Amino acid sequence: MMQSQQSRVLVQLRDLILKGAFSPGERLAEIPLAERLESSRTPVRLALATLEHEGLIEPLAGGGYQMRRFTAQEVADAIEVRGMLEGMAARLLAERGASRQLMREFEECLEQGDEAVNKPTMDLDDYAIYQEMNNRFHELLVQGCGNSALIRTMDTLNGLPFAAASATLPMQSAYNEEGHQWMRYAHRQHHGIIDGIRRNQGARVQALAQEHVQIARMNVDEALERPERVADVLPGIRLMAEVGRLPRP
Repeated sequence: MMQSQQSRVLVQLRDLILKGAFSPGERLAEIPLAERLESSRTPVRLALATLEHEGLIEPLAGGGYQMRRFTAQEVADAIEVRGMLEGMAARLLAERGASRQLMREFEECLEQGDEAVNKPTMDLDDYAIYQEMNNRFHELLVQGCGNSALIRTMDTLNGLPFAAASATLPMQSAYNEEGHQWMRYAHRQHHGIIDGIRRNQGARVQALAQEHVQIARMNVDEALERPERVADVLPGIRLMAEVGRLPRP
């Protein structure tokens, strides 16, 4: 029971952080957090220790923890590493071959994404459907490659601000037609990756997966330059320490 409660508290607290519920420098006290999460103090204490290890929060000199800031360089590094990892995962799938079941699940993702983006305009339900599909697509890509070290590394990376596959997707709903077009482009890349896996084109899918993350970099660029435009849909932008474009490789 304690283990399941600890896991629940960790997930809830990480989610609050990534959604911008705490301001940089804000003290994270055990008792208020336990009350907010309807938990005892022990799971909160353990969750805070885990989040410090993950790099999401930092210790205070007198004890306890505070919310930390993240630089544009840290965000750029995290997004670039995700591209490298997903590129490797895609290449492994292409070179080793994907199971029929996995390919069927990929095809279901592609069809679901097609229904969401291939229309004159997208409403909020369409954006939600696309985000759910996108999460599933990237999960299948990583979990399906069979490399346990890569999977563990990706799990850690997904816990960092703006690093997860769908972390910046909510921004697209704030950009109307422009956001719609970028989602169409991203989904064409999904099609290209699956086509390359089917054809055993390792180098092609690796390059496509690495290029795919550049949309996330672009999204964060826009959020940094015009934070007021995306504050409602991407509140985690408050965690960023500086305004300006992400450094390019």
